[in-house]
Amino acid sequence: MYALMNFLHLLAAIVWLGGVSFVLVALRPAVAALLPPPQRLPLMAQVLSRFFALVWLSIGLLLLTGLPMLLSVGMKGAPIGWHLMLGIGLLMFALFGHLYFGPFRRLKQAVSASNWPEGGRRAGQIVFLALLNLVLGALAIGAVIFLA
Repeated sequence: MYALMNFLHLLAAIVWLGGVSFVLVALRPAVAALLPPPQRLPLMAQVLSRFFALVWLSIGLLLLTGLPMLLSVGMKGAPIGWHLMLGIGLLMFALFGHLYFGPFRRLKQAVSASNWPEGGRRAGQIVFLALLNLVLGALAIGAVIFLA
């Protein structure tokens, strides 16, 4: 059972962080180079809507697998890296919640109103918060590997 939970935990992290990496490094720059805001922003809003559904699923899986694995060894028995991963993970969940219910919601509103300058501002906020979450994710992975 532990192996299955560990697999699902890693899979959820890969889906989330891999998806963020793809959006930031490949999709967004390509779309920005090829499409004007009236085409780019609705496309990104649609892509993010679909991707964020996967992120919510990933967050659920991370919680449903990570907490039982941590509790199976006890808080005192867990390596410091696990504690750091938990703390960083909770910060990432909160940051994503802010991104989703703040700038992303306002991006969709701006797209609906064809307010491209506002949509561009919100897209910029999303990029910053997503990049911050990507860095935090890398720190969490580093903590669990190097402080095990």
